[in-house]
Amino acid sequence: MVKKQAENEAYQRLKADLKAGTLRACYLLYGEEGYLRDYYCERMRKKLLQGPAEAFNYHRFSRENLDWNQVAAAVEAVPMLAERSLVEVDDVDPYQEPAGAREQITALLEDLPDHCCLVFRFDTVPFRPDKRLKRLHAAVSAHAQAVEFQKQSGPELRAWTRRQALAAGKDMDNAACDHLAFLTDHSLQAMASELQKLTAYAEGPLITRQDIDAVVEPTLTAVSFDISNAVAGGDYERALGKLRDLLAMQQDPILLLGAVASQLRRLLCAKVLSEHGRGAEALQRLCGLGSYPARLAMDAARRMRREFCERAVLLCLETDRQLKTSYDDPRRLLELLLIRLAGEAGT
Repeated sequence: MVKKQAENEAYQRLKADLKAGTLRACYLLYGEEGYLRDYYCERMRKKLLQGPAEAFNYHRFSRENLDWNQVAAAVEAVPMLAERSLVEVDDVDPYQEPAGAREQITALLEDLPDHCCLVFRFDTVPFRPDKRLKRLHAAVSAHAQAVEFQKQSGPELRAWTRRQALAAGKDMDNAACDHLAFLTDHSLQAMASELQKLTAYAEGPLITRQDIDAVVEPTLTAVSFDISNAVAGGDYERALGKLRDLLAMQQDPILLLGAVASQLRRLLCAKVLSEHGRGAEALQRLCGLGSYPARLAMDAARRMRREFCERAVLLCLETDRQLKTSYDDPRRLLELLLIRLAGEAGT
């Protein structure tokens, strides 16, 4: 909880820095919500790179053209016709660099000039701070602001979704916003893409859940929840149909099983919590869920027997072992799992 609070504070500080025009000397921008990371990178460029010498004051490096001597020279270079310059380093984790490069980075961070903003931007490469590299870690902690962009949920995500819809001449209520977020796994990039389709498809002024179900392609997470929910409700035909659709789309069987098993584990957690008088908020904290999927899981768990939830998790573990150790057909093993789950749900 303390870590999440610190991460959120760093995100809010970045927003405040941009609003006040007081960007810091160095940022490390990372996290699974790439849409937000790219959005704030672009805002930083617009804030810093104003005037006729924009190209002169903007320097960008990646693994392909990386030379730390050149990075240091770009940082030290006095900006032309502007107060500050911007240096971006894409997909390079300082902690993973060779020892000599780490020493250069440490020295650079310890003596950053006021006229430059240095940004480490992580897209395909994860940011993995290593406290064992004491001098580098101390320099990063003291002179750089690490900002993690997490998937959004709740009121903030609803407000963003409505703004996007209103900009296109449509509107959405909270229930529709939550449903769209659930089907797209709370990815802003996916939601932005689907909203373009929805605003063109919806006939009325309001985008409805029916519009969303007709147009939006649900993620594996959303479909796996539907499969587990259908099995628990005894609707084996629906569960099998959705499983076969995913297999026809060449979904990896192990990943598919992992998604279904993850949903079933959450349902077991929800069942145990409900038996102890806990609600959706407790499930959110325990499993890192948004409010909408947590409510869906709690509602589904209340209709299930705890014995089924426990047995379902064990059957998933057994199927995982078979997928990884036997020569049996993965498709047959997954279909057999659903048959066994349907049998457990009906007993």
